[in-house]
Amino acid sequence: MRMVDIIHAKRSGKELTEEQIQYFVDGVVSGKIPDYQTSALLMAIFFKGMTTEEQSTLTMKMMESGDHLDLSSIHGVKVDKHSTGGVGDKTSIPLATVVAALGIPVPMISGRGLGHTGGTLDKLEAIPGYQVEISEQDFIKQVKKDHLAIIGATGNIAPADKKIYALRDVTDTVDSIPLIAGSIMSKKIASGTDALVIDVKTGAGAFMKTLEDSKALARALVDIGKGVGMQFMALITDMNQSLGNAIGNSLEIEESIDLLKGNGPADLEKLIVTIGGYMAVMGDKAKTTAEGQKMCEEVIHNGQALDSFEAMVRDQGGDPNVVNDPNGVLPQAKYQIQLPAKTSGVIAKIVADEVGVASMLLGGGRQKADNQLDYSVGIVLNKKIGDKVESGEPLLTIYSNREEVDDIKKLLYDNIEVADTAKVPELIYTTIE
Repeated sequence: MRMVDIIHAKRSGKELTEEQIQYFVDGVVSGKIPDYQTSALLMAIFFKGMTTEEQSTLTMKMMESGDHLDLSSIHGVKVDKHSTGGVGDKTSIPLATVVAALGIPVPMISGRGLGHTGGTLDKLEAIPGYQVEISEQDFIKQVKKDHLAIIGATGNIAPADKKIYALRDVTDTVDSIPLIAGSIMSKKIASGTDALVIDVKTGAGAFMKTLEDSKALARALVDIGKGVGMQFMALITDMNQSLGNAIGNSLEIEESIDLLKGNGPADLEKLIVTIGGYMAVMGDKAKTTAEGQKMCEEVIHNGQALDSFEAMVRDQGGDPNVVNDPNGVLPQAKYQIQLPAKTSGVIAKIVADEVGVASMLLGGGRQKADNQLDYSVGIVLNKKIGDKVESGEPLLTIYSNREEVDDIKKLLYDNIEVADTAKVPELIYTTIE
């Protein structure tokens, strides 16, 4: 068997066999298949797609390429959440701490940023000392102690995905349903969790731009989850504008802390409480989602979720002072530059992916796989879709370590529309169970 023949088969629109997919995954893990051939197959999959059977086979082979965590020693229903990625989407961090505060174990294995979207691990690494790579034994020990740990996949958890993930980011093959499904589910199945909620983003700032594509991805994920006997559901939520106000690693950690103090953006808290309600039911702590949502609101506003976050940060080597003094602990940008509105009216459009690109160009995201991130930079929105604005009033603030940001200003002006009226997008479109 030759890799070039597998590439040719998929490029020609043929369905890959189990043996061909196994050969590909084995070659990625061993390093026998060079990056340029892996990238060629990823591009062929991007254009030609995969059947349901191919998607399931790719997922399982990627999962089987490494170890399977045994979390049976952790008491209770292990519940996890994953997002398909969006601009300003820091949901996983405060949500995990909220659910853990309910006494539900949350063993969360997360990823880094892809393209214009931020990654949970990148945000957490903005906290000095925070370790996203810990041993399996320490991972289990911490979940037992804190009901929570958020880490990256170890070298032995879905190692094929770890290599493919990095190449997808720099070959523009991120927004492919079979590749997204395989990446998410191979890690989540291998992580040994019992129940999983997937937040499938849709719109300009998401990898799935249309509701139809988002539903197709959600169904693919649900089918794979049910196929392995996992409690599973998916929500489809909006990403036509960024979630919350902050975009950028340190800025998003600070906003997460604000939320856990009861002062977060309304859209972010609504999404966290909604998803948390489902996770509370899955974790056998609530009988209905409404009851679960009420429990989530309580732990946010009584400080228990903040305590849960502080414990996780401390036990993973991070500086717990970030809770009380985020500005003193987190990296800070040298310049804060406001972007004034050119006209008065109502914010009608904020193209989320382009705002994400602006943050990336400031240094907050990766243009190449080996790029070093500047955790301090980013953007904080002062206005969201539907908000009134006066001429000269700041639309947003640019956090930068370079004083001259005319290129960023132009990109942002080109992608923010002020009009007489606006239609505010829904936050949550539907659920698929």
